[in-house]
Amino acid sequence: MNIKDLEIFVTVADEKSISKTAEKLSYVQSNISSRIQKLEKHFTTKLFYRSKNGMVLTPEGDILIDYANKILSIAEEMEEALNENESPRGKLDIASVETVIKLPLILSKYNKEYKEVDLTLSTGVTTELRNKVLNYELDGAFVTRNINTSHKNLKSVEVFNERLVLISDVNTKDLSDVINLPILGFSDGCGYRLKLNEWLNHEKIVPTKVMELGTLETTLGSVISGLGIAYVPYSAVEHYETSGLIKCHQLPKEYSEITTIFIYRDEKKKSLALKKFIETINEAKQEAISPFHTFTGVKNK
Repeated sequence: MNIKDLEIFVTVADEKSISKTAEKLSYVQSNISSRIQKLEKHFTTKLFYRSKNGMVLTPEGDILIDYANKILSIAEEMEEALNENESPRGKLDIASVETVIKLPLILSKYNKEYKEVDLTLSTGVTTELRNKVLNYELDGAFVTRNINTSHKNLKSVEVFNERLVLISDVNTKDLSDVINLPILGFSDGCGYRLKLNEWLNHEKIVPTKVMELGTLETTLGSVISGLGIAYVPYSAVEHYETSGLIKCHQLPKEYSEITTIFIYRDEKKKSLALKKFIETINEAKQEAISPFHTFTGVKNK
């Protein structure tokens, strides 16, 4: 019996399923089953009832679960105590939607303090990044909070709140002038596009044309040239409006307010590199940052 055996036992008790435990811990099902059998042999007692309702703890299993949770908690405290003076190292794969106003500050603070971490950055839309975090392709991601970001295996840290605006070229006068223009934006799964679609559906407006341009930089250039309109965070385009390059149109509050969050897998053991990254996010939330610090031009991996 070892710590990993107890971790598997507790996870099976939580998930009530060998297959779900295997998926959550990235093990094959046969490995999970053999570990449980090993524990039952060690204690010479049955720990689970196997039924159509899944894996249910026996009375002996109920006794063991309390001790297992205590042992795992102490083991985690011990590891943290021994490692608290160490610097994080290794690889940390992070991704983000196109416009996260505090991202430059977060990355700068993190890189300066934890130079031994190999931090990689990619971009994408909210749904795509959520799936990559769940599938262990990313350690974490900055996304727009919506119905697609709620998942039992994910935890999140709120980064900041802001508002979206509909932008057009400077020749348009009001909202009625722009609603029939082509909509320029990111691909399906984008939180901004989801918000805009909610407003369009409420107003019973059917877009004449939707064009996916991929990056904020390309989208802004296309709007300025009069190709169409786009729905983006105001923080990303405020200086374009101030410079007289675009015109901003405000939609109702329920369709324009968004929250950017950082999501990561809900696991008992996180890497020290990820723990420090989350700490850096919370520190950055307390610091003032210019609205001109926007996230553009980062290439996908």
